[in-house]
Amino acid sequence: MTSEDLQVGATIRVTGYHRGNRQDRQRLLAMGIIPGTDFVVTRIAPLGDPVEIRIRDFALSLRRNELSAFQGERVPS
Repeated sequence: MTSEDLQVGATIRVTGYHRGNRQDRQRLLAMGIIPGTDFVVTRIAPLGDPVEIRIRDFALSLRRNELSAFQGERVPS
């Protein structure tokens, strides 16, 4: 994902995870951010961090470094 993909209203599909901290990956998986899941970017803080997403009918705020832990692609509208 690039910063262009993370725009308010964009729909992103999680395609996988980058290798890295296992604890972070497990925590994101426990929150329901699993491969194949779509989420919508609902808000971005003025300085760009955190980012609020809407996934599985709930809002979740994540830091950009947490968002960079997984791979995603923008879903065309």
